[in-house]
Amino acid sequence: MAPTAVDQALFAGSGAAPPPDKTTAAAAPSNNTSRIQPDPQLVQYPTSWPANPTTASGWYDRAHEVSELLAQDAHIRDRGNVVPYRQVQLLKDSGLSGLLGRVEWGGAGQTWEVAYKCVAIVAEGEGSLGQLLGYHLIWFHAPALVGTTAQRARFEEYWTRSRSFLGGAVNPRDTALTVSEHPSDPTKLVFNGFKTFSTGSKVSDVTILEGVNEKGESVFAPAPSKQEGIRYGDEWVDILGMRATQSGSITIDHVVVDKEDALGFVNGVFQPLGAYNTLNLPAIQLVFTSFYLGIARGALKRGLAYTRNNTRAWPYQPHPPTRGVDEFYIQEGYGTLQARLWASEAQIDAVVAQMSGLLHQEPREAVTAAQRADVAVRVAAAKVNVADFGLDVVTRTYELQGARSISGKLGMDLAWRDLRTHLLHDPLAHRRAEVGRYVLAGGEEEGWPTPSWYS
Repeated sequence: MAPTAVDQALFAGSGAAPPPDKTTAAAAPSNNTSRIQPDPQLVQYPTSWPANPTTASGWYDRAHEVSELLAQDAHIRDRGNVVPYRQVQLLKDSGLSGLLGRVEWGGAGQTWEVAYKCVAIVAEGEGSLGQLLGYHLIWFHAPALVGTTAQRARFEEYWTRSRSFLGGAVNPRDTALTVSEHPSDPTKLVFNGFKTFSTGSKVSDVTILEGVNEKGESVFAPAPSKQEGIRYGDEWVDILGMRATQSGSITIDHVVVDKEDALGFVNGVFQPLGAYNTLNLPAIQLVFTSFYLGIARGALKRGLAYTRNNTRAWPYQPHPPTRGVDEFYIQEGYGTLQARLWASEAQIDAVVAQMSGLLHQEPREAVTAAQRADVAVRVAAAKVNVADFGLDVVTRTYELQGARSISGKLGMDLAWRDLRTHLLHDPLAHRRAEVGRYVLAGGEEEGWPTPSWYS
């Protein structure tokens, strides 16, 4: 079945607040909850921060502060399946969750270029929190991507002023979540069903729901995350990596929203914005690319630090050096990894600037299909390069660090587990083929990626 206008307008993927109090809905009954340990609070976070920075470099410094705090006990919290309520509150208190909000509403007033780079910086310290921040920012931008002008203004102002953190129940391969008109109130819609994955909803204030209506159209609408009709399965405790993203299943039971909150709909009819509607997919793929970069950069940084301080030279060779850092294979190894990191950073920086310009385009309808195609292909190229490099760095650093670096107390495995987990989100082979089709067609329309849930 050909995608509807609404389908072409929407999302792939899915993205926190203090712990729910006694009056909020409990998690769905599950044996998995017994494996969730309380936050040991080994690291104390600032409860107040200086005024928001006014420059991009100031926000990068702020993101580095947060990243360094997260890195101190990320591996310990990961092993305990700790739900990151405090860590998401840190994102809110530091102002990073408000990066895209207007200054007059209490936000940072920054561009997507700054936002993408901050996602990467946070991911250096903890991949899961980089993902949560990136998804939150995508959901914050959802009313801009698919909503009306009035919806965009209303939600962006409210979410910024209230410092809301957003998650999503938007797994496009799950069609078990439906939306229908309320049986007794024609001004309301009702969501019912299930999603296998729901990143960040459990630790969010607002969840973006995606359901299918009777016409087969996808309907997106925000709903309060803490209500009786939303329950979490907590299967994410048995996952290889990215555990703190809380991406397990979600059950939606008679969740009611106002019709006027259905993004992009006016009187039951979706109002398309042309190619701009379809930027959501390359935009979120670039979020992935950004936190992949951060995870790889953090792994390389930790590997270098460990090697400088701990790795010993190998004595059983004709001319053994006195220090590990003087070993030729260690110098060559880190030199290769650093060179590839610089290349990947340069490629990603270029596509981040390109994407930011399109996401901030006014009017939104001015974005062309050709612009969308080119940026989608360049995002795909950046993603496959950082994926290949990232998987290399999170494994090869072990060889350069030495045998003692496998100690669990060091948590060196977390970067590998996080990256390996999320890289299964959608097959990299299809991203490579997108780039191939585009260049084989000489950039002409026959080689453009067809807008879909994943491209």
